[in-house]
Amino acid sequence: MPAAALDSEPMLFALDSSRPFGEAVAERMGMTLSPHEERVFDDGEHKLRPLTNARDRDIYVLQSLQADSGLSGNDKLMRLLFFIGTLRDAGAGRITAATPYLAYARMDRKTRPRDPVATRYVAALFEAVGTDAVLAMDVHNLAAFQNAFRCRTEHLEANPLFTDHFAAVLRSRKVAVVSPDSGGVGRAEGLRRMLADALGHPVAAAFMEKHRHDGGLSGDALVGEVAGREVVLVDDMVSTGATLARAANACRAAGAAQVHAAISHGLFNGHAYANLSVILDSMVVTDSVPPPADAAKPPLTVLSCAPLFADAISRLHTGGSVSQLAEG
Repeated sequence: MPAAALDSEPMLFALDSSRPFGEAVAERMGMTLSPHEERVFDDGEHKLRPLTNARDRDIYVLQSLQADSGLSGNDKLMRLLFFIGTLRDAGAGRITAATPYLAYARMDRKTRPRDPVATRYVAALFEAVGTDAVLAMDVHNLAAFQNAFRCRTEHLEANPLFTDHFAAVLRSRKVAVVSPDSGGVGRAEGLRRMLADALGHPVAAAFMEKHRHDGGLSGDALVGEVAGREVVLVDDMVSTGATLARAANACRAAGAAQVHAAISHGLFNGHAYANLSVILDSMVVTDSVPPPADAAKPPLTVLSCAPLFADAISRLHTGGSVSQLAEG
């Protein structure tokens, strides 16, 4: 990338469906979003283009890739890819896709014969249009994310946000951090360590047994001690909420005092939010995905991850360390 690109401010674009989040990131950085145009034609095809000179600039494009009432995750992905390709054709110096929620991150391996590995296909699409780096938060499987991409990857964690919240709420109470399945133990352990440091006393750990077969869940063993404790269930995303509800009920049956949830990406498809709101004492989510329309406060608390992305983008632009942000 030309040295001139680093001497100037980074350029920050936010596609229309993520504009409120982008404005929060830009405000944190003390700058404004760069202008662009999005048009949709009668046949459903679309055109996106920057409305300012992008040549040799260090550019960051914000777009969260969850489905909503207006656009599917596929629609958002294609718009992001086409816009990055347009920026590359316009001579951009370096292009980073900043995706608070990255679609298809769960399809990272074959669980049955002839299953797709969509994470790798998405990575190939980003690379094909000339993406230099992808910045995401709490992807489903960090190793799979890092291995799927040949371009640079940067990863953020919501655990520092959850730590600040629960340290203030739980204070001197006995706490257990619980993963709703064995695959999330590493994520839960990270929060447990940070929360123990913030609270100044030990925090217990536990996890739920879980097996999937033909779309159903099985396994009901809860490994760890939660009786008499405030339980914090940690999950990277909630779609139908079945896994989280199952773990919450198991913790209550084991004598938990209260059960809370820390959720990086609250997709809340169907009646997931309504169902969970009567099971959990509180839910804490980030704004990587807009909260559901039927969300009430309480039990839902929304923590902004816009400052986290703003700080990461500033560090990427100046060559600083992004990994330090995971430490809080």
